[in-house]
Amino acid sequence: MSGSGSSHAIVLGAGIAGMLTARVLSDHVERVTLVERDPLDQDGPRRGVPQARHLHGLLDRGRTIMEELYPGLTAQAAALGAPTAEALLGTRWYLGGLRVRPTPTGLTSLMATRPLLESVIRERTLTIPGIALRDRTAARALVGTARAVTGVVVSRDDEERTLRADLVVDATGRASRAPDWLRALGVAPPAEDRVDVDLGYASRFYRRSPGQLDDHSSVIISTGPNGRGGGAIRVEHDRWHVTLAGMLGDHPPIDRAGFAEFASTLAAPDIHEIVTAAEPLDDGVPHRFRHSVRRRYERTAAPITGFLAVGDAVCSFNPLYAQGMSVAAQQALALRDCLAAGTSDLPSRFYAEAGRVVDVAWQMSTGSDLRYPGVVGDRTARIRLTNAYVGAAHRAAHTDARVARTFLRVANLVEPPAALLRPALAGRILLPGRRNNDDR
Repeated sequence: MSGSGSSHAIVLGAGIAGMLTARVLSDHVERVTLVERDPLDQDGPRRGVPQARHLHGLLDRGRTIMEELYPGLTAQAAALGAPTAEALLGTRWYLGGLRVRPTPTGLTSLMATRPLLESVIRERTLTIPGIALRDRTAARALVGTARAVTGVVVSRDDEERTLRADLVVDATGRASRAPDWLRALGVAPPAEDRVDVDLGYASRFYRRSPGQLDDHSSVIISTGPNGRGGGAIRVEHDRWHVTLAGMLGDHPPIDRAGFAEFASTLAAPDIHEIVTAAEPLDDGVPHRFRHSVRRRYERTAAPITGFLAVGDAVCSFNPLYAQGMSVAAQQALALRDCLAAGTSDLPSRFYAEAGRVVDVAWQMSTGSDLRYPGVVGDRTARIRLTNAYVGAAHRAAHTDARVARTFLRVANLVEPPAALLRPALAGRILLPGRRNNDDR
């Protein structure tokens, strides 16, 4: 990229990560082309995003970044029926079977289905001058040499053509073919880390009735020792969107009776009460997530120029922790900062910054996965101590407002995990006698 404003960037994938990336690039290049395999003139979940039929939690760090890039986005989604609530006051959270104490957190929960959120962001993105969309178009290969990418081969209706660009960004998600494309150019693909969790989840929509859940907007029940958990969120059109999940092959059924029976085994009764009292609006749909994958682009000694990977193409997290969209948003800010400093050595600088963003969420999610004996991984002394400490924090959050607030802010990627280790808070977590119910 020349940085002169006369360059062209291609973003492969018009999902959340791709659109946020296009938005950031539009401030630095003359033209941005979004290439998307799916048709985007249809309502509802896209074929290329099968998980769009399931709950998508937008952490507050992700929401505030999106709000920064698209001012008024939260209000726009709310006007279309997506409820908002102050986390812990308008929603319920259960950790270790205990409800986290209701207390102000400064966090806003935006509860929208993935198709609604994606459509709002797409509408805003495509109004930006210089951004164009080619849907129904599939990326087939990168064009270039072992030193630099100069374009991409795409196809539509079985007709192939080459699009030239100064920068190609892969935002095609966890099924990214970039490692193969790079290998075809003579470039070694990035090393990969994997954590097998064999997570399965099932989702259904239900009609919401006034007074259900005491008019709270959502309930999240974290996975307990049996590896089962779930969430129910009030979404547009006054519906409950309910997702149940099970780790290590213990997957929830999708039929109404089996779905309700699985809900009855969760660590708190709230979701079971909803699914047994509310009218179902559709048939259940399943999804299987076999493993988390992290592609270590940041460890590449000399990344190929003219190419970047973002979002799930870099790291696909266990969806139980709802980190994907928010980490993609953090990567978009990292790219913005790198571009502001110039385009020289952009891949190395971006991957270094993005790697630091991914590190936090990856350590949080994989460390939590390793609580389960069936998950294969290196349980270092640090991981064992961290999980013991987090378990104590869960118990403290049940009664202690300061612990509850800090824990949720860490989970929402607003504060770093180290916030839970501050001496004053550590005392409240480790020494129950020092806890009190003040909110200072």
